[in-house]
Amino acid sequence: MFASLRSRLWLSYAFVIAVALGVVAFVLLAYLIRNPVLARQTQQQLITVRDLILAAPQRFVNNPSLLDEISQSNDVRVIVFDSSRETVIDTNPEKPHIPFPRRNVLNRNSQIALDAEGSAWLYTSSRLPNGLILVVTAPRPRAPALAIFTDEFFAPIVQAGLIALALSLILAFALSRWVADPLQKVISAARSYPAEDAQPVEPRGPREVQDLTRAFNSMVARVHASQRSQKDFVANVSHELKTPLTSIQGFAQAILDDTADTPEARKQAAQVIYDEAARLHRMALDLLDLARLEAGTADLEMSNVDVRSLLQNVVEKFTPQADKAGVTLRLDVPNGLPAITGDGDRLGQVFSNLVDNALKFTLANGKVVISAKKAGAEIEVSVTDTGSGVPKEALPRLFDRFYQADPSRAGGSQHGAGLGLAIAKEIVEAHGGKIGVRSQVEIGTTFTIHLPLASK
Repeated sequence: MFASLRSRLWLSYAFVIAVALGVVAFVLLAYLIRNPVLARQTQQQLITVRDLILAAPQRFVNNPSLLDEISQSNDVRVIVFDSSRETVIDTNPEKPHIPFPRRNVLNRNSQIALDAEGSAWLYTSSRLPNGLILVVTAPRPRAPALAIFTDEFFAPIVQAGLIALALSLILAFALSRWVADPLQKVISAARSYPAEDAQPVEPRGPREVQDLTRAFNSMVARVHASQRSQKDFVANVSHELKTPLTSIQGFAQAILDDTADTPEARKQAAQVIYDEAARLHRMALDLLDLARLEAGTADLEMSNVDVRSLLQNVVEKFTPQADKAGVTLRLDVPNGLPAITGDGDRLGQVFSNLVDNALKFTLANGKVVISAKKAGAEIEVSVTDTGSGVPKEALPRLFDRFYQADPSRAGGSQHGAGLGLAIAKEIVEAHGGKIGVRSQVEIGTTFTIHLPLASK
């Protein structure tokens, strides 16, 4: 019956509320037992007599018969003490002596004192103008425990308790639904996953439940993205493998069928097979490298790296290619640039990939600039070209595996598998950095890399 979270929450709230109301009821009942209606009436009578005497104290103190009369008519005992606590007047001297506590004798509220025989007396006291102390007392009335059920306060207390209990149970039910309903929606969404029309669960309820819902939505979004990535990966790999395998199969068939019947034709077929096989080999190595980087299992030999020297080596490596393309390749790095901690070979791979791409897509008389500077606790490296640029809609996917912003360039010397930027991104992130890109069509593209400085 109480297997669901909602019912258990409601039962927990109800139990806590019942315990709290039970404690309050116990305290109130204890008060009614210790202070029955007869005791409260006696207390009020004592206060009335005390105030009556205080209205004309000299008249009563100088005329003890008036104190006897008021004592008998109100069924109380009036005692007057002097400053040394000696009894001056006692309207019922035959009663047992009452040792009133010294610290409470001037308390105007009603108190309880025990006489010499152990009987309880209610009393109230006050100091008279002439220094005497007035005490008005009466035996504390005894009432059976069942008398509380006839007490004038008992019925309102019971009614208020029942109303409070009912309202509390209703509130507990609302609170349990407030907490449990959003969780139930998350459970339903999890059970129905992976439905194609699944929608994010609306965050509702307490902050912690909303955080859980947002985390669930984020997890679902990441899983969907991963599934789409896997589907795209399979489709892209199939597409990338199809062309070289077709070429290899076609030229191999030409050799087997003696269609390539001249030495030149056979050599050309063998060259194509060799080139396409090399292309497949590079793709396999890149995929393996990317998988290791994404899994965090790639070996990175970390050490202090001089950024200026690293970029200078990259420029020297690509200067012949830039000269051949008629593109100006320039390095703009200040002296004294702080070192970074990283794998020099891997970072060189990143910058080489960016410079290679920049040279491929920059026309003659254009330029490619590699710059670096210190930016706070990081080194910022930029590779800027004056090439054809990247369309705005292609920028968010530029670092995806196999993605090519300009499919029309497929084939020829500029064709690649579309893994270089994905690998570069993984390498940069493995170094605790980040990479970004901004571009305008027909104006140029700038890749910016931020790498943390070497720790001292």
